[in-house]
Amino acid sequence: MHFKSEKYSINSTDYEVGQDNISKWGMDIHNSVFIASAGLSILFIVALLILSPAEAKAAIDTVKAAALSKFDFVFMWSANIILIFAIGIAFSPLGKIRLGGDKATTDYSTVSWIAMLFAAGMGIGLIFWGVAEPTAFYTNWFGTPLGVEPFTAEGRELALGASLFHWGFHAWAIYGMTALCLAYFVYNKGLPLSIRSIFYPLLGDKVWGRIGDLIDVMAVLVVLFGLATSLGLGGSQAASGISHVFGIDNSLFLQMAIILTIMGLAIVSIVRGMDGGVKLLSNLNMIIAFVFLGFLALLNFTTVLDSLLTGLVGYVKNIIPLSQNSGRDDTTWLHGWTVFYWAWWIAYAPMFGMFVARISKGRTVREFLICVLCIPTVVTAAWMSFFGGIAIQQIIDKVGLLGADQGIADVSLSLFYMLDAYPMGNILSIIAVSLIIVFFVTTLDSGSIVVDSMTAGGKLELPVMQKVIWAVISALIAMMMLWIGGTDSVQALQSITIIAALPFAVILVIGCISLVKGLLSEVEQPLVSQNKGA
Repeated sequence: MHFKSEKYSINSTDYEVGQDNISKWGMDIHNSVFIASAGLSILFIVALLILSPAEAKAAIDTVKAAALSKFDFVFMWSANIILIFAIGIAFSPLGKIRLGGDKATTDYSTVSWIAMLFAAGMGIGLIFWGVAEPTAFYTNWFGTPLGVEPFTAEGRELALGASLFHWGFHAWAIYGMTALCLAYFVYNKGLPLSIRSIFYPLLGDKVWGRIGDLIDVMAVLVVLFGLATSLGLGGSQAASGISHVFGIDNSLFLQMAIILTIMGLAIVSIVRGMDGGVKLLSNLNMIIAFVFLGFLALLNFTTVLDSLLTGLVGYVKNIIPLSQNSGRDDTTWLHGWTVFYWAWWIAYAPMFGMFVARISKGRTVREFLICVLCIPTVVTAAWMSFFGGIAIQQIIDKVGLLGADQGIADVSLSLFYMLDAYPMGNILSIIAVSLIIVFFVTTLDSGSIVVDSMTAGGKLELPVMQKVIWAVISALIAMMMLWIGGTDSVQALQSITIIAALPFAVILVIGCISLVKGLLSEVEQPLVSQNKGA
């Protein structure tokens, strides 16, 4: 069964787009989405050039703070509802439906598939926050979860548990449901790989008009700004690590050189294609990450085992209190951490969802949801518990720089401070920097593929040069932000991404409803009438 509309005639992944698509200079783009996305991106950069970075950041931060505090219920309950949808669909009869039809086969092994979704999703974040977040919660750096007393056994349990909460089931439900919505409508209904396709059961052919354009433009901007933010902040963290290890000045030149290196490696990855690029790097990075994790676990076996058990207990015990937005005494911590995280995952969901949708054909809905929800949650639980547990133990025992400062002195260096306590600290730090860079390469590669597809009307196969162009644009935005105003400009860009996540939270919940309606059509009746000879 295929959907038909006035503007699209879709047959699986081979379809023709109406007059809104243009093909010239070796490019294949959706005219209105491409022009609007590019124009608004340029307008934002021009605005930052005219305004002082500090003033722009202050103004944008005011709007972001209002969005996080006044609409915290939107983010909190959107995440809760999306998780309920994911669990309900996974264990319902709808879970038996196979992406691509009953005879569809997978393109990637389960191991490679999981490695790619993990690398595209949160790999880089775990490197940055694996030490910093549990340490921050334990030492009362910008508040403690549920108002628990810092530097206590209960504080340690909640510090680890709250960290797992932020990187666990809620986060992966947001990612997974977005990916499932797209994968289902692309592979089972023959619609283009575009956010607008999710809403066909609710809006019908209106999704091919201005409403659909608006949805796709919002998605493009969120993904593009999210990529640029990640590159800017990641370049700064990698530069901090290199400066710390090798004694090199952490200058703007070094940060830009790192971003250019990431861009160059991403271009090589793009040119090599999915198998020779993202898949290869993701598998390699997961091997290095697990060796890194295992080595630290052997050095601190008792600590990491106890931390893992403590973190899991803290997660399970407090998942319901941490999921609520009312009746809490820790509102500053709630808005600064949990609501911010939910907004960030929602903002990143279009990129992650579209990329994972591309690589998930042939898997059943149940297999898809269980794997996306459970396997990354287990890995992130181990990572946060191991690194966070070791860092907290160093604080308790007053070991190394973390112990001396009794907490975080510099967020970007917290991981490296923890590693400094080991005789092989410099070698471990070099491995950490390598992980950061390769994770960013896979993120930029997958993000470029997603932006390219969205600005080309949702097509799956497009000229390689277009993907390269979007990788270059993302890197240039990140470098320009650093050049204009350093991390202030990058954080302003991050704040805009968070603000854009507010309407997107509602869009994702509506998308879940649309998905259920689509899945029910598999067992009840077609979603659209077979008109015009369909």
